Amino acid sequence: MKKRLSILIIPLLLLMAVSGASAVVLYLSGLHYAAAAAALTVICDLAVIAITVLTLQNVARYVTGMDKNILKICREEFYDYPSPIIISDPSKAIIWYNRSFEEHIFGGDRVYGIPLEELLGNNISKFYSDSGAVVKILDRHYRVKAKEHESGLSIVSFNDCTQQVELEREYRASRKTVLLIAVDNYEEVLQNSKESDKAGFRVQIEKLFEHFIENTNGILHRLSTDRFYCIIEERHLGPIIERKFDILDEARSISLGERSSVSLSIGVGRGGRDLAESEKFARQALDMCLGRGGDQAAVKTENGFDFYGGVSKGIEKSTKVRTRVIATALLELASGCQNIYIMGHRFADFDAVGAAAGLCGAFRSMGKNAYCVIDMEKNLSKSLVEHISERCGKDYFKPIGDARLEMGDRDLLIICDTHKASMLDSKELYEQAKQVVVIDHHRMMVDHIANAVVFFHEPFASSACEMCTELIQYFGPDCKISIAEAEALMCGIMLDTKNFVMRSGARTFEAAAYLRKLGADTVTVKRLFADSLETYREKSVLIQSAKLFHGCAIAVTDSASPELRLAAPQAADELLGIIGVKASFVIYRIDNIAYISARSMDSFNVQLIMEAIGGGGHQTMAGAQIEATLEEAEEMVRNAIEDFLIKS
Repeated sequence: MKKRLSILIIPLLLLMAVSGASAVVLYLSGLHYAAAAAALTVICDLAVIAITVLTLQNVARYVTGMDKNILKICREEFYDYPSPIIISDPSKAIIWYNRSFEEHIFGGDRVYGIPLEELLGNNISKFYSDSGAVVKILDRHYRVKAKEHESGLSIVSFNDCTQQVELEREYRASRKTVLLIAVDNYEEVLQNSKESDKAGFRVQIEKLFEHFIENTNGILHRLSTDRFYCIIEERHLGPIIERKFDILDEARSISLGERSSVSLSIGVGRGGRDLAESEKFARQALDMCLGRGGDQAAVKTENGFDFYGGVSKGIEKSTKVRTRVIATALLELASGCQNIYIMGHRFADFDAVGAAAGLCGAFRSMGKNAYCVIDMEKNLSKSLVEHISERCGKDYFKPIGDARLEMGDRDLLIICDTHKASMLDSKELYEQAKQVVVIDHHRMMVDHIANAVVFFHEPFASSACEMCTELIQYFGPDCKISIAEAEALMCGIMLDTKNFVMRSGARTFEAAAYLRKLGADTVTVKRLFADSLETYREKSVLIQSAKLFHGCAIAVTDSASPELRLAAPQAADELLGIIGVKASFVIYRIDNIAYISARSMDSFNVQLIMEAIGGGGHQTMAGAQIEATLEEAEEMVRNAIEDFLIKS
């Protein structure tokens, strides 16, 4: 209002000044008769000013009255507005609220002065966005929007969106989830059984699945003798996950006579755009289960997979049909390639080098240019490398740098004893290769190599050397490996089975018998395992430093000896011979990386423990490499052991 008065008064003052100046000019010019006119002009100006002032005063009274009426109407309308509204002071404390807020949210004088955080939670900044945020108050949901005035006061409005939230919740709860269920050892259990026993076994399996789905509104359909297709709503999947897929435990109680119990693999696909995509997720999850040895459930998530179960050993398949098919495909690939490069994992052990040497010898015997690619300095198999080089030629092993320079578009890269790109001896060589084949026996990891032309993965196999030995048997009569190459394959089998004690199946002994028939000398193989005096000393120190933790032996050393890479896994194996030790963990540190070697007996799954800290492996043999101090690594292992014991 003051601004408007100043705008009107300024022109009037200018008019008075002009009139006065005109009168003075007329007087000085001797025009006395004009003095009266000048005086009259001044009087007129004064009159205009007086009238204007009176008019502005009336306008001010009118506007003031209207402002009071407007404020009164706003107060009354805000107070009776159907949606809750509150006003807070600059300190975000409530100083006013309307009737709807009092009736539906928070009534009484005690509302005054309470902070917004007490009503809306600690993070109130989200309510000042354009869309606001949804908050639950009592049994209702409100979309809350806040706007701060230049005076520091904030107006907060509440729009009831309970119905919308409930509709969204019902939509999510009613979305369809696909479960693919496979009986891991269906054929093995029924083998050589009576027809009456088989019928009873099938009835038990079907009753198990009927009981599993009876508390849901889903459907169950048999795809084949050992595979089932299930569709349930998302609302029923939550309780199943909370029970950690107890159907896995119930399945193990089913057996046929004295035969092994049943185990299941369950792939769960959820969150797809449609039913077809959810089924695709379920198939991926089931493949992960089977790749990890079965007896578990995998749930596809945005960041990978969540796993449940996995306490049983992998089921060995008696059939070798898949091996024969893979061997045929590998021969076709090799026939169209110019050179074949075979590579293992970093710090290659006897299994990686032995598998590479066996395949290399097989392809060379068929006239192909094949080479074992290895880091000649950083490996754990120098005795085996020297043994092969002396008997098969110096050009047998090719350094990584030379392989990268020679790798062409028509060359084939075969990866042995790992399926993770980050674990390869040379990730750059893998990225350079146009055609890749993977041969591995470790349980499937989420970040596995996905672009392989052939992915030969058998988690029940004892070693990569066992798998390569079976492949070589199907390469045909033109394939003949030397005694040294057979001994290299035998080295890998003996290493991973701990001299045929751990994870040895019927096919393991068949592969060993085949190699023995080719001339592999077990005494020569045993000599390749001989340790140096320094390695033996490091192993002894590790064993002496071990401490028991929940039945697990944990050994930690701050030694930086290069012999630790050999001594640590051997010490982990030795610690399992102590009474009361179910698992062993050896931790050492080289080049700012903490290395963990984990071993266990049958029932204790060290793979799950190592996966929890970023590693992996087998149920009884696993490891991890993490950027941490020894103290941090030990603490991580202890926490992972406690979590595993709680979950199991």
